[in-house]
Amino acid sequence: MNLLLWITIGFIVIGFVVLASLKKGMESKLAFIKANEESEESPTKAKSIIWWIYSATAWGIVSMGLIVWSFHNYFG
Repeated sequence: MNLLLWITIGFIVIGFVVLASLKKGMESKLAFIKANEESEESPTKAKSIIWWIYSATAWGIVSMGLIVWSFHNYFG
């Protein structure tokens, strides 16, 4: 198999595992923010949730780009 295919598969699998493992922590941070809206820690936890969303979006975009690039190399 081509190296690009291995990079694509590895990036998608590793990224999915990392995002799935961090999901539970983000849910607990969101629950903390909902319960303690006036807490001093809420803005910090909210920023980490926002960065997690940005990271998940970037991972998805890069994964789609790698898939398109792989198809282009194999079928183009």
